[in-house]
Amino acid sequence: MVFNSDRFVVQLFRAVTKCCVAEGRGVEYFVNLRHTLKREIRMTRETGLGRGRLGWLAAVACSVAAMASQAALAADPCEGFAWNVAHERALFATMPVALTAATAAGPAPTLEIDKFYEITLAPQNKVSFVLPPEKKALADGAFAGMVALHIPAPGKYRVSISEGFWIDVITDGKFAPTDDFTGAHECHAPRKIVQYSLPAANPTLQFSNTNSATVRVTVTAAPK
Repeated sequence: MVFNSDRFVVQLFRAVTKCCVAEGRGVEYFVNLRHTLKREIRMTRETGLGRGRLGWLAAVACSVAAMASQAALAADPCEGFAWNVAHERALFATMPVALTAATAAGPAPTLEIDKFYEITLAPQNKVSFVLPPEKKALADGAFAGMVALHIPAPGKYRVSISEGFWIDVITDGKFAPTDDFTGAHECHAPRKIVQYSLPAANPTLQFSNTNSATVRVTVTAAPK
């Protein structure tokens, strides 16, 4: 059987293109790889080495793409979340609205769904909480504060924050139970996401026990 090198080259380019796309490689990587393949094709035609060499090269190219993709994943600290958090990460990439948290029960700044905020907190010993935080306070130097959430319809909602400290959501005078949470230790865009089942209301979100005087936060509806 005669080896049809032209047909095999077309098939090889298609296979490597799929590999590059699957591994998330860019145009520059593919162009460089294509030039390498062309050189190998010329060598194959001149020496008659056949499809074995080209097949081996395609396998190596895909392996390199896979290893490069894994290295990029390891280098990005924000890829460690257990959920798809693309929406929350996109919001964290926008310009935040600056707010100052309330320090006592009563009127408080209100956070809207799908908006990004940077909230200035107060020394925790100056804050009178709606309910005492469920987590024991830090010995000293902690910051805290409160905001309201505007929840337009009952459902599951995510509170995403830039730091890994304690938060509580209070509705109808009680702590709302946590449905689930995820986080990425070295990421701050966001660092932690907590999910709650909430009624259509304006619950209080309490921040406490943080050593940071500011926190960035967004509230999103969980995917259905």
